[in-house]
Amino acid sequence: MIIVNVKENESIDRALKRFKKKFERTGVLKELRGRTHFVKPSVQRRTVKLKAAYRQKMYAKENY
Repeated sequence: MIIVNVKENESIDRALKRFKKKFERTGVLKELRGRTHFVKPSVQRRTVKLKAAYRQKMYAKENY
């Protein structure tokens, strides 16, 4: 359970923003979306490799 203490003279918007940030860091929503459909382990490994290659390509492109 996520607990956000609202400080004195703090706006609700600011407290809500802190709550959203804490909620995002927990990874609950990401896991929930991942569980909506089954992905074979081989397909999952392939997508991880493709994403890593893409990131590496973009990093190399940016630095050279």
